[in-house]
Amino acid sequence: MNLSTKHILSIRDLTLKDIELILETATNLQEISKRAVKKVPALRGKTVLLCFFEDSTRTRASFDLAAKRLSADTLTFTSSGSALSKGESLLDTVKNLEAMNPDLLVVRHKLSGIPHLLAKNINCPVINAGDGTHEHPTQALLDLMTIVQTKKKVKGLNIAIIGDILNSRVARSNILLLTKMEAKVTVAGPATMIPADIAQYDVKISYDIRKIIPEADVIMTLRIQREREAECLFPSLREYARFFGLNKETMQSAKKDVVIMHPGPVNRGVEIAPEIADGPHSVILDQVTNGVAVRMALLYLLCGGKEGVE
Repeated sequence: MNLSTKHILSIRDLTLKDIELILETATNLQEISKRAVKKVPALRGKTVLLCFFEDSTRTRASFDLAAKRLSADTLTFTSSGSALSKGESLLDTVKNLEAMNPDLLVVRHKLSGIPHLLAKNINCPVINAGDGTHEHPTQALLDLMTIVQTKKKVKGLNIAIIGDILNSRVARSNILLLTKMEAKVTVAGPATMIPADIAQYDVKISYDIRKIIPEADVIMTLRIQREREAECLFPSLREYARFFGLNKETMQSAKKDVVIMHPGPVNRGVEIAPEIADGPHSVILDQVTNGVAVRMALLYLLCGGKEGVE
């Protein structure tokens, strides 16, 4: 069974069968990371280009690990120290890299739409590892996998996404994916951090997290992306933490089996208190673990991995 799409650019492009296949493949491949020797020959001879034109820790490392655990070769490319700094265009740079015959390109860029531009102009599959404030589809897929593992279902769950919705590509991809899976999504944050076009998504809106926490089965809190803000959208970090941060006080009304998520990096004491981030309800590190599995699955499916992984 194959994916219905050649590229992973947006959650919008994935069918329900695609999503089911990705999660099933990720679950099967997850066992590899628990072995003493964490490698199988499924993608031996394949080459994966990791083009990260924006800072990254978890996404970049997990794609690199995912490729290597499937025995693919990787080449990491950044704008620093490259011909881009000499005036070469991004498209020319990537087409030169394509001339080296890679089998797949993973790209992260600060501008929305760059992965789509590249996918239209090169022949190999492209995976969007985050583009501007547009989308981060692989993060949403690993978040979905984490929810399924912990809650055993998605349909009908009340999922709250709290924080900087305006600047969050993670929020957009998760909203698209979770509503596609028939979860009930509520977004919350300061009014200045709720997008003006939020009405296009099938979500509820709240400006008071104390009203939504009691009903939430899953709470996903997001980092304030100050690097993307043209102006200050709230008075201070202290005030933000007081009204929108997860802490012992705000979590007192939460369900006993609530699941706490965060895509990282975490600003402790701002969007989430240390005792909540490290507490029994947190699955933040499980998200990181599942990120490797999901990205292994995508590389395997898009690169034509060998049937049967031993």
